Amino acid sequence: MSIPTPHIVARAGEIAKTVLMPGDPLRSKFIAENFLTDPVLVNDVRGVQGYTGTWKGVPVTVMASGMGIPAIGIYSWELYKEYDVDNIIRIGSAGAFRTDIHVMDIVFAQGASTDSGFAHQFALPGTFAPLADFTLMEAALQCARRCGVEPRVGNVLSTDNFYDDGSDGTEPWVKMGVLAVEMECAGLYMNAARLGKRALGILTISDHFFLDENLTAEERQTSFTQMMEIALDTAVEMNGK
Repeated sequence: MSIPTPHIVARAGEIAKTVLMPGDPLRSKFIAENFLTDPVLVNDVRGVQGYTGTWKGVPVTVMASGMGIPAIGIYSWELYKEYDVDNIIRIGSAGAFRTDIHVMDIVFAQGASTDSGFAHQFALPGTFAPLADFTLMEAALQCARRCGVEPRVGNVLSTDNFYDDGSDGTEPWVKMGVLAVEMECAGLYMNAARLGKRALGILTISDHFFLDENLTAEERQTSFTQMMEIALDTAVEMNGK
């Protein structure tokens, strides 16, 4: 494969070493327009918008991943392998499992349990545990604390199913201490591990499985600014590492 890739039309040098990946293309646009200096649209294939600009003088790319492990699996692989990206920070929404976690709280996905078959391609003789990169997570924790945020750190569930058949499949995960559910981190973490790169999921709680708490689609698109700033500051901390 060479660049441009089948899914990214950016040229060599147009994508930064650290990429922030929201699921929603409109969230990429929001970050570019409200945070980055001199953002340039470097990808719009299939409407998956990617922009490169600077934050505090450091080049940063923000590009959407779409929904689900197959989608982020494609984009993260091409970014890591063909564009030589070092760090990908997923910035997305999650549904809380625990009653001591609430809407707009920030969760760092230290680990990503999954019901996905994504790991089968690696032909591993056992069960792989997808983990965030410690160096990247440590830098993000420092940035969060400077912003006055103490995120919850722990295991999340990366599921392939947004809807199920009505059965309650959440309780076993709650019993194992899983904090929240989302749909991408495990695939991202596995690609990063396979290619010797770094990955981290920073998640904002958008709804709750057991409490009457939820955000609108518009609020998910535009209100996650605290998470965005933490991720952007992390990109600055990782510059040159």
